[in-house]
Amino acid sequence: MQTELVIFVFLALATLIGAAAVALSRNIFWSAMGLLSSLVGVGGLYVLLSADFVAITQLLVYIGGVLVLIIFAVMLTSQIQDINISNRSIGLVGGYALFFVATTLLCFVAIWAPWKLTDKLPVVETTAAIGNGLLGTWLLPFEIASVVLVATLVGAIVIARKEVKPD
Repeated sequence: MQTELVIFVFLALATLIGAAAVALSRNIFWSAMGLLSSLVGVGGLYVLLSADFVAITQLLVYIGGVLVLIIFAVMLTSQIQDINISNRSIGLVGGYALFFVATTLLCFVAIWAPWKLTDKLPVVETTAAIGNGLLGTWLLPFEIASVVLVATLVGAIVIARKEVKPD
């Protein structure tokens, strides 16, 4: 039981620190790295809850898709200069006020909610059926999707690379 608590605290801290890095970082690349930390932490928390399918989906969809898309967008737009931002945020005062209100509300709910305690359920693997489906029934669509993703990556690299013009 002690090991599970240590792993939970580590994953919760990784999730919270990553989320704070997303919100507080002024560099979009480091914000994306904070998002990676947060999403991996949430995936780990799903594993602790014996939600294998949700954890794998979290890793595949959010980290494999959304985060890679954000990093490619950063790579492709890193050369854009003279950006005029017309939508200014309200700043740190509003952020701190929102943080205080949200934290107070969440702590109130966590302390006063009637939590139901149950006996620990046996761990049932759900990823075996998903793996058999992806490598059996749905093999062809899965491979077509992988070829499309590789073509997208090659296209992004071709667009992003700097052309060298002969003198």
